[in-house]
Amino acid sequence: MIEFSGVSYTYDTSPALRDISFSIAAGESVCLLGPNGSGKSTLLRLLNGLIFPTEGTYRFEGLEITPAVMKRTAFAKQFHQRVGFVFQDSEAQLFCPTVFDEVAFGPRQMGFGEEQTARRADDCLALLGIGGLRDRQPYHLSGGEKKKVAVAAALALNPEVLVLDEPMNSLDPRTERALAQFLLQLEAAGKTVIVSTHDLRLAAKLSKRAILFDESHAVAADGGTAALLADRELLKKANLVDWEEE
Repeated sequence: MIEFSGVSYTYDTSPALRDISFSIAAGESVCLLGPNGSGKSTLLRLLNGLIFPTEGTYRFEGLEITPAVMKRTAFAKQFHQRVGFVFQDSEAQLFCPTVFDEVAFGPRQMGFGEEQTARRADDCLALLGIGGLRDRQPYHLSGGEKKKVAVAAALALNPEVLVLDEPMNSLDPRTERALAQFLLQLEAAGKTVIVSTHDLRLAAKLSKRAILFDESHAVAADGGTAALLADRELLKKANLVDWEEE
């Protein structure tokens, strides 16, 4: 479904990604591991068609995703319906007057009727256990509640792929456990789930495959999560565990 081939990305003169190549199959759950600043967030923005490779190609189901392709309104709408994105900072994603309007925004933009939109929004709010927040203003919510609203908004379009950037940042332990369990349920339902994180415990819970980025902005390893997490020397070199650990 997703294929990166020789992808590099540069901000001005600063490299964010160097020669990245990997593929992800439909229905696969993958964690992108790496320290802060290794390029994980940039990769997710590329994956969602928000920016485009400086070098190399990104293909979604065989079609190269380019600025020209994403300027085709019909394709862009379909693409963003199929690939849902939850930003690291939920504040950047929430802008509507109520939680219901936030979750209903995507279906409305896609031209769904109001009855279908309301049904989808209420179903997603119930799925995340936040139906009681329906008429609240998003900016008055806690960090965990905002994250759940952002996930519900992404799910309202029933995407085939759900991409989450550091989804557990600033969450309390109870909310973190609930969201991790929810992501496992999505995986079991056949969704493609891609999670960026530097939390090794979360990676161990969420996926059988991990792609490790290091501080050179390149892929250091790609394979089974359990084996990758067991390689302490590799994790030390990638600056994901302390060199002083026993």
